[in-house]
Amino acid sequence: MSIRILLVDDHSVVRQGLRMFLALDPELEVVGEAADGAEAVRLARELRPDVVLMDLLMPVMDGISAIGILRRELPDTEVVALTSVLEDEKVVGAVRAGAIGYLLKDTQGEELRRAIKAAAAGQVQLSPKAAARLMREVKAPESPETLTERETEVLRLLAHGESNKEIAQSLTIGEKTVKTHVSNILAKLGVPSRTQAALYAVRIGLVSVDAANSQ
Repeated sequence: MSIRILLVDDHSVVRQGLRMFLALDPELEVVGEAADGAEAVRLARELRPDVVLMDLLMPVMDGISAIGILRRELPDTEVVALTSVLEDEKVVGAVRAGAIGYLLKDTQGEELRRAIKAAAAGQVQLSPKAAARLMREVKAPESPETLTERETEVLRLLAHGESNKEIAQSLTIGEKTVKTHVSNILAKLGVPSRTQAALYAVRIGLVSVDAANSQ
């Protein structure tokens, strides 16, 4: 089963380059391209990709607005922000909206492929620079509902960067059960993404910031 990807960037040459590069990996399949956030939302509803590679600075609808809509409407689709800017407001905005990853366009090709596969597997991956900014800016929920013991365990493993499959193996439960636990955790914490849940785990001392960053 290949990972189905939607490319979103307002520069056609960037999309073309990404499509050609990603085609070299048999595990990855580009199923669509969009030139702005509105088109991205429309295509994602239709194509149901596993991962959306989302530029942030685009006409009609910017990437951060599109990420927010996708996370609400298509919780099984993960979004990786792919941008040329490392501004605090963009990093924070993308993660607040629900992006699972944040990559710069000067990222090496192999790292990009790894990040797409990690996102599809539900792995939280943050560069140390991005994580440091997020720890300052992304507020933890004020008074979240109490997590069950099992949910707390899932959150701890998720914050360590484990994939759904790895969490399932660690706890000897099914992958579908892991997904259900993650959905419940996000709902209880009132956050849209695993990334924010992982940051919350760091904030409350469930894992150390080094452990969350070591991925």
